[in-house]
Amino acid sequence: MSSNPSGSDSSGPSGSSPSEYPETLRADALHDTESEYSAALDDAALNPESLIYNLHGSGAPLHIVMVAPPYFEVPPAGYGGVEAVVAQLADALVARGHQVTLLGAGRPGTTARFIPVWDDILAERLGDPFPEVLNALKVRRIITELASTERIDVVHDHTFAGPLNAPMYSALGIPTVVTVHGPVDGEAQEYYSSLTDTAQFVAISDRQRSLAENLNWVGRVYNTVRPAEWPFQTRKQDFALFLGRYAPYKGPHLALHAAHESGIPLVLAAKMNEPPEKAYFESAVRPLLRETDFVFGEADQIAKRLLLASARCLLFPIRWEEPFGIVMIEAMACGTPVVALRGGAVEEVVEHGVTGFICDDPAELPAAIAAVDEIDPAACRRRVVERFSVDQLGAGYEAAYYAAIGKNAAGALSMAEGALTLPLSAIGNG
Repeated sequence: MSSNPSGSDSSGPSGSSPSEYPETLRADALHDTESEYSAALDDAALNPESLIYNLHGSGAPLHIVMVAPPYFEVPPAGYGGVEAVVAQLADALVARGHQVTLLGAGRPGTTARFIPVWDDILAERLGDPFPEVLNALKVRRIITELASTERIDVVHDHTFAGPLNAPMYSALGIPTVVTVHGPVDGEAQEYYSSLTDTAQFVAISDRQRSLAENLNWVGRVYNTVRPAEWPFQTRKQDFALFLGRYAPYKGPHLALHAAHESGIPLVLAAKMNEPPEKAYFESAVRPLLRETDFVFGEADQIAKRLLLASARCLLFPIRWEEPFGIVMIEAMACGTPVVALRGGAVEEVVEHGVTGFICDDPAELPAAIAAVDEIDPAACRRRVVERFSVDQLGAGYEAAYYAAIGKNAAGALSMAEGALTLPLSAIGNG
């Protein structure tokens, strides 16, 4: 590459052969500006006046018990889209006057009351079913104990196995709201459908909801970011960025092909902890690397912001039904356009020709990359502020909670009325 993606004068690995690239590289220049961005993040996170919230709730304050996955801290230090959303939501709800109890792994990092389910995060076991099941059992015990001493209005679960506890919470008179962060088709739809009597679901995109219309939905709430925490930059450097994890359905191999054909260097900042990720990198990514490519490794929160703000474009060549794709709004918040393949929620997030380009075929990606200079960075930022800002997150979930509580109360009343109208023959002689 002609310049380091962090903006330093250091040339990085440019000129090295691909086989010499370490799997994780940290650019020295990232640390030169780390303190500046750290201070900005701290100010935005710790000063509620720097965020805009709608303080007029639609009902009485609630006690919400929120369940996070066990794999990363809330908020995450690096990879962890779900955990980032959970952190934003917990803070937003507290700012709106609600009591939030957050169950998660590792250390506290939000304004909510935090109860650690695990002392340490389980990042190395992401994809292993046992931690999911064990986490659900541990969470059930904690919530049962909490319910014996304090009022809980709603349990909001962000995990996959956790909704299995919904029948027990329902028996305690507590509704369960589940945000579906993953796919809802195939076996996942069968799983969620089996829980629809006791769990109520929130979609993160209209496309996701349309794939399983039979579920007991109580709302659709887009994922969001705090725009103040993302550096807006109009002057871009000459590289495209792939940011995420190494998986075939995420398309880093397609990003490499597109970047090579368009003649732009590519920075790969992706997670590679799990064995399938490492195997995919070695078999499908490493053989494609050229001297103009930069294998950065997994980006922490500071590096992610610097890379997204500096890149000419974010490449998002997905090959699956992506339920949302939070990295797209992170890029646009920095004024960086998105070049994506059509799929999942991409059309709801990216406005074609305004905040990026949506392609129907990988062969169209190089031309789209060449045209990104036509995109106005201010338009990218504006779309995030208007449609994907954190103040909308709190309001959206608040409405979902009240809807779930209303449904739960109506169901309980219906059962009570049914019991009162039973014929004597159905009651028996005692």
